Amino acid sequence: MPEIICNTSPLQYLHQLKMLDLLQAVAGRVTVPAAVVWELSEGKRLGIELPNVAALEWVDIRRPASTAALPLVSELGPGETEVLMLALESPGAVVVLDDGLARFVAETVGIKLTGTLGVLRDAKQAGLIPEVKPLLDRLQEIGFWLAPRTRIAVLRQADEEA
Repeated sequence: MPEIICNTSPLQYLHQLKMLDLLQAVAGRVTVPAAVVWELSEGKRLGIELPNVAALEWVDIRRPASTAALPLVSELGPGETEVLMLALESPGAVVVLDDGLARFVAETVGIKLTGTLGVLRDAKQAGLIPEVKPLLDRLQEIGFWLAPRTRIAVLRQADEEA
């Protein structure tokens, strides 16, 4: 199985769905950059319901070996930047990102990727959850932006009606 490197938002949204364990179930061990741990702790400090990933035995926290590993796009946050840097240091790694610009950069440099929706789709295909649709509804209720065409595509991939 390839190394899985996860950004902040998938951890946040899966935690808020009370389904963070799905990430472990579909990925096994997960690498989380130090910048993501910091972003999560800052969010918790502001009162947002977020996981303490340092307490999860299936999470490895790691810093990129070199900050020069990625021609940085200034609009990326520290979490996205470190996720991409770690992926460049780990050929074959898969990143879990939701941010559109970060996904574009990953695709541009040839990094395999998925996101929160991909984790849910994979969990359905693995028989870990019965349906994706109610989870998409809940994600949208808690602030996850989801384009109508993306919603339709995810539901079709999960063999559910749009």
